[in-house]
Amino acid sequence: MQSNSTIRQFNNSTTRTAIITGIGGQDGAYLAKYLISLGYRVTGITRSLTTFQDFRLKYLGILDQVRLIECREMDRASLVGILEEVRPEEVYNLAAQSSVGLSFEQPYATVQFNILSVLSWLEAILETNKAVKFYQASSSEMFGNIDRNKLPLRENLMFHPASPYGISKAAAHWLVVNYREARKMFAANGILFNHESALRGMNYVVKKIINHLVKIKLQWTDQPLTVGNTAIRRDWGYAPYYVAAMHRILQHHSADDFLVCSGNVMSLDDLIDKACNRLGLDKERYVKTDPALYRPNELFEIYGDPSKARLELGWKYELSNDELIAKLIEDEIDFIHWESAHRKA
Repeated sequence: MQSNSTIRQFNNSTTRTAIITGIGGQDGAYLAKYLISLGYRVTGITRSLTTFQDFRLKYLGILDQVRLIECREMDRASLVGILEEVRPEEVYNLAAQSSVGLSFEQPYATVQFNILSVLSWLEAILETNKAVKFYQASSSEMFGNIDRNKLPLRENLMFHPASPYGISKAAAHWLVVNYREARKMFAANGILFNHESALRGMNYVVKKIINHLVKIKLQWTDQPLTVGNTAIRRDWGYAPYYVAAMHRILQHHSADDFLVCSGNVMSLDDLIDKACNRLGLDKERYVKTDPALYRPNELFEIYGDPSKARLELGWKYELSNDELIAKLIEDEIDFIHWESAHRKA
């Protein structure tokens, strides 16, 4: 084990082991819970144990069931040491600078981390145990601005990313494909479309919208919600359901790339309408638009075809958009109350 990696130990008797990078984020936390429910031993990678945000794992009740390792993920030597010590069957690489908006402000840091961390993991696996299965969290943002006649998106469509984030994810995606083909590794990409939950960061627009509207309903604030371009149309889904697809991708008989999406398209304006209606709020009173929040190069419409994941992985997404909004509101109310109680404790 490398000297710059710090490990927090715990007792666990499970037999299968998975490493999750980005375990402190929305997807990492839900995936950890899902894998634990299947009997996995879960090890999470974080850049710093002292600054690690563990509230998502606490909220899901699994903090004491995961092992955390502190490591810089662009340091291949450290990753080799971790792989030799943990000896996982599967690695789920979810860590990234994942904010599209922030990628315009910090393009260098976004591109550097999102590409080099993936390369470091692939090289470390190649050096230690080529049989380890590697999952890369790709993104629908890789497709970028495309003609509407090419919708819904499918796995074989050429990428045309419209942001530094999308560019970095496209490069990482092709690294995974290259190592799969040239090095014969089990390296797979899950191309996830927008997937939301109460555990999203506040820099994501759906979380911001649902959280703010719920707080208005609870009378925790009377300030209106301010949003940017609400004409955009996206394929939104429920994050806790999407992590099951990640696991299925690594259980497939061969490594491949899969779109993970709902197949449902909805504008941001429609999403706000549905949320306001469900909460009994006056949209005209509580929602304002600010052009300053528009992105420099916005994708107008993007949605996918989940047929390949359904047919080859047996993964089905069956929530309607109305059911998705209802779940997000219900979860957000629960999370807001939990967060308030936790903060006071």
